[in-house]
Amino acid sequence: MRSAKLEAHALELELVGFRVGESAVRREPLLWIATLCFSVALCPAPSRAQDGAALFKSYCASCHEAGANADSRAPGRDVLNQLTPEQILQALEKGDMKTQAAERSRAQRRTLAEYLSGKPLGSELSNTIPKSAFCANSAQSFRKGLDGPAWNGWGVTITNSRFEPAEVARIAADDVPSLHLKWAFGFPGASSGGTQPVVVGGRLYVGDAEGDLFAVDGETGCIHWTIEVEAGIRSAVTIGPGGARKDRLAAYFGDQAANVYAVDAESGKLLWKVKVDDYSRAAITGAPQLYAGRLYVPVSSREESQVGDPKYPCCAFRGSVVALDAATGKQVWKTYTIAEDAKPTQKNSAGTQIVGPSGGAVWNAPTLDVKRNTLYVGTGNNFSPPSTAMSDSIVAMDMKTGKIKWFRQETQNDIWNASCRRSDREAAVCPDADSPDFDFGSSPVLAELSGGRQIVVAGNKSGMIWALDPDHRGKIVWEQQVGKGTSGGGVLWGIAIDSERVYVPNGFFDPKDRDASGGMAAIRLSDGSAIWSAVNPPCGDRKACKQSHPAAVTAISGVVFAGTMDGRLRAYAAHDGRVLWEYDTARDFPTVNGVKTNGGSMSNSGPTVVGGMLFVNSGYSHHGGIIPGNALLAFSAEKTYSALPIPNEVGASARNR
Repeated sequence: MRSAKLEAHALELELVGFRVGESAVRREPLLWIATLCFSVALCPAPSRAQDGAALFKSYCASCHEAGANADSRAPGRDVLNQLTPEQILQALEKGDMKTQAAERSRAQRRTLAEYLSGKPLGSELSNTIPKSAFCANSAQSFRKGLDGPAWNGWGVTITNSRFEPAEVARIAADDVPSLHLKWAFGFPGASSGGTQPVVVGGRLYVGDAEGDLFAVDGETGCIHWTIEVEAGIRSAVTIGPGGARKDRLAAYFGDQAANVYAVDAESGKLLWKVKVDDYSRAAITGAPQLYAGRLYVPVSSREESQVGDPKYPCCAFRGSVVALDAATGKQVWKTYTIAEDAKPTQKNSAGTQIVGPSGGAVWNAPTLDVKRNTLYVGTGNNFSPPSTAMSDSIVAMDMKTGKIKWFRQETQNDIWNASCRRSDREAAVCPDADSPDFDFGSSPVLAELSGGRQIVVAGNKSGMIWALDPDHRGKIVWEQQVGKGTSGGGVLWGIAIDSERVYVPNGFFDPKDRDASGGMAAIRLSDGSAIWSAVNPPCGDRKACKQSHPAAVTAISGVVFAGTMDGRLRAYAAHDGRVLWEYDTARDFPTVNGVKTNGGSMSNSGPTVVGGMLFVNSGYSHHGGIIPGNALLAFSAEKTYSALPIPNEVGASARNR
C-alpha cells in the first residue's frame, strides 16, 4: 500500500497534467511511482474477482474478436499477444483504451493485461528517455515565425490539399529512388505510432497515444522539449500566433478527453487548456484549424464501440465543431451536427434504456474557405436510432457564427455501432444489420480548377469520391467510385490533390483473398474520370500481409506517397502510378533517443515532405492494424545522410509495372 505522502504526490502529478522536459528527463518522478505498482514484489497482485478469460469475454471480445475482416476495428488477440503486459496496461489506463477501461478496476485491468499478453507484470515500462536524447542547443533562440520550409497542420494548407509544392518539398521525382533513412525515433512505452508530423521552423512536432507531445529537431531527431498531457493525442499540431504576446508562436492540439491545448512552440510551456465537450466519451481526433485568431476544433467520440456491452445505455454523444479564441481559448461558438439532445427511445434485450439520436462525429480537420467565409467538415454515422439528416454528410458552416449554410448527406439511415457486427446484435441500437458505417473520416479538400472555378472534393468509406459546388449548396459536380468500400475500407483518413489529379487510397481488405486489398488510384480533378489504378504486388509467403491503404496520402510534384497496413511505404509516379520506390518499415530500428523501437502497420497520419526530408510514422495497432509499432522515421535523398543500414529497398527498375 502506498503511503499518504506518495498518494498526495501522485495526485499532484495527475492534477498538474503535464511536465516540461527541456534538456532533462521529465518522466522519472511519474515512472518511479508507476514502477512501484508494476513491481510484483512491492505490490503483490490483489485477489482476482474474475479471471482474464471471463473479463475479456464480458468486456472486450465484441471488438477484439470481431474477426480478421474488413470491418474489424480493434487489434485481434494475435496482435495483443505481441505486446508486453505493461504496454497493454498503459493503453488501458492512459492510452486509446482509457475510455473503454474506465469502468474496470485496477485489479481487472492488470488481469486483462497479463491475460492478453500471456506474460506476467513485473518489469518497468520502456519509457525512459536518456539525457543524451535532448538537444544541446535547446536554450538557443527559437527560429520564430513561419519563414522557411514548413508543413503546418494536418493537410499542410487550410484547404487540406496534402500537396507540398516543389520549392517547399525540395524533393524531386528523380530524387525519390535515392531516399535513405537518416534517423529513427521511438515513442517511449507506445504500442502505436504518432500523429501527423508537423514541421515549422526546423522543428518537428508530433504526439502519441500515450499523451506525449514532442518537439524534435528535424535534422537530427534530438528532443527540444516534451510534455505529457491528460489523455492520448490523435490530432496533428497546428502552429501559429498564440497567447497575449503577438511575437509568440503556439502549438495547438487536442487530446482523447476533448481537451484543447495551446503551448509555447519554443518551450512547451502551457498557455491555456480548455475542455470543449463535457460528454465523458468525447474526443479530439481531427486537427484544429487556425485562421485570423480563431481556432476551429472538430469533436468526435468512440462511444459507438461501447455498445458491445448490453448494459451500456447507448448513446448520447453529438458531434460538433467549436470555434475558440486562439489567444485565450475562450469559446466563440459551438455547432452540433445533431440539433436535439438524445432522449429515451426503447429498451434493449437486457432491459437497458436506449437513447438517441446520437453520433455525427467529426473525425476530420476542418477545411477553410476564406473567400466564402465558410468551413467544411465531413460527419460520421449515427450511433443509435433515430437517424438524422446530417450524418454521413459534408457540412458547410459560417466561419464567423457557426451557422450551418448547407449540407449534403451521401448515406441515409446509417445507424452503426459495435453491436451491428454481433451475431446476437441488439436491434434496439442497430436496427439494420447491413448498416454500412460510411463515415467521412477524411477531410474535404477545397480545390481550384484550371479556369479558376472551385470545388469541394470529398471521399468516404464507401470508396466514392464526390466533387461539390460550394456556390450552389453542395450540388454534385461529379462523382466517381474508386475501389470497393466497407465499414473498414474505402477512403478512411485522407486524399491528396494537386492542380490536375485527385490521389485516392483505399483501405479495403478481404481476409479470404489477401491480394485483393485496396490499392492506390488517381482520378482527374476536372471531371472525376479515371487516370490510373495501381494494384498491389502479390503477398507471396509474407506472413503479415495486409496491403490495404487506410493512411492519408501525400503528394509532391510528380509523386504521391502512400503507406500500407502491413508497413510498406511506396512512392508512385503521379502521372501513371508506377512504383518509384518502396521501403519496408515493419522492422526494428536503432533510434536517436535510445528507445526500443519497431515499425509496423501504417494508418491515420501520412508522410510529411518538406525541406528535402520525408517524415512518417510506422506502427498502428488499432482499427485493423496487424503490426503494432512505435517508430517515427526520417528520410533524405542525400546519400551522405544515411546513418543506418537499409535492407529491402527497391528502385524504379525493380518495381515499375
